[in-house]
Amino acid sequence: MKKLIAIIDDEPDILELISLHLKGAGFQVECFLEGETFLDFMKNTIPDLVILDLMLPDTDGFDICKYMKKKDEYASIPIIMLTAKGDETDKILGLELGADDYITKPFSVKELVARVKAVMRRQKLEVAGETIVVGGILQIDPGKHEVLLEGKKIELTSTEFKILKILTTKKGWVFSRDQILDHLWGQEKAVVDRTVDVHIKHLRTKLGDAAKFIKNIRGVGYKLEE
Repeated sequence: MKKLIAIIDDEPDILELISLHLKGAGFQVECFLEGETFLDFMKNTIPDLVILDLMLPDTDGFDICKYMKKKDEYASIPIIMLTAKGDETDKILGLELGADDYITKPFSVKELVARVKAVMRRQKLEVAGETIVVGGILQIDPGKHEVLLEGKKIELTSTEFKILKILTTKKGWVFSRDQILDHLWGQEKAVVDRTVDVHIKHLRTKLGDAAKFIKNIRGVGYKLEE
């Protein structure tokens, strides 16, 4: 079954161009000129990936991203931000809110299609994982994008969840800050090492008794150890 890509952009020419190339690459496509129309569509149909413009006539793309990442049924949907906002601050904000990639206009359509395929490959690997148990009290379910502490669900941001999952891939292995950033955003990372420390701090706060499993190796990075 063809994967469904939703494109939200207020420029009809761009919608048509992207749609044409994605269909040519074997994807099913739905196009939207406004954010609200897209959100109404999602009440009945869940896309496999979203290409999102930030400057929309009726709402802000950042707000749509934030909304999606807070809803359980939408949180795991990959988002590629496509925008004329090329400022580094906007890129950092987009990635921090949970976007999987950030492309600035003008752009290469062939590169966009390649990035769509790359993001979906990463998503497939993440969802394919089995439930991970840490210390008998922490459960991480990649498929449901869910974390339970002693049976109680913990609300994590998309980035916090990804960092926790990265650390569990090799228990006891020390990941440098740069390695964590590479896992999160690949070559598109526009953030500094300090960002990882901030996310780890928030993650530990939310994990409560399970925070002890995340160890800080001074001058190196972080590891998860039972």
